[in-house]
Amino acid sequence: MAASKSEVVSVRVEPHIKVAMQAAAEREMRSLANMFEVMVVAYCRERGYPLPGVPEDALPNLKARKTSS
Repeated sequence: MAASKSEVVSVRVEPHIKVAMQAAAEREMRSLANMFEVMVVAYCRERGYPLPGVPEDALPNLKARKTSS
């Protein structure tokens, strides 16, 4: 199966948000772009938003990291 091309998304964030995202990415040994993707997928799944084209088993470790409130 051929991999699809990724899209470019440019976002402007406050400096402290970027620092926090970089720290999270480093702790997870991810790139900043991959951390952003992981966070968006987790957010959408948590709230029940559809993720067309994203397999259910993509990023399976997200469920394991979820903490109960």
